[in-house]
Amino acid sequence: MRTDYALRALFFLAEKLDRVPVSIRELADRNNIPKRFLEQIMLEMKSKGWVASLPGKNGGYFLSRPPAQISLGEIVRHFDGLLAPIFCVSVSEYESCSEEKKCRFRRVLLNIRNHVAKEMDGSTLDSVLKETPVSRTEVFDQGFIGGAGI
Repeated sequence: MRTDYALRALFFLAEKLDRVPVSIRELADRNNIPKRFLEQIMLEMKSKGWVASLPGKNGGYFLSRPPAQISLGEIVRHFDGLLAPIFCVSVSEYESCSEEKKCRFRRVLLNIRNHVAKEMDGSTLDSVLKETPVSRTEVFDQGFIGGAGI
């Protein structure tokens, strides 16, 4: 949930290109995030240099870098730790496996890791804001749901 909440807040701030500070209460209310939880997340994002804040009655948070300079990959890695689907294909949290030398499906998972990393690192707040929201029809596209559990 921390990644989801962080992305909600960052996208909200990215839409406000005027850099007018947004109060924590407004950020929480507008993005359906518990205020206490958001306070912790905003402090983490401030320490990463993604947001800055101004104190006082008219204070609040704003992006400290342009939206084109903040990638989804760096945000997700910070809050979730890794993009790899399993530890034996992770760089940052690699763990060996007894089947590593003969495992065939590990190649697929490595390819998935590489694709996800490339997509996430190449997607900035700015580029994602230019996209249209995903429709329900896209989620349930019959061409992709042939297997149970997708």
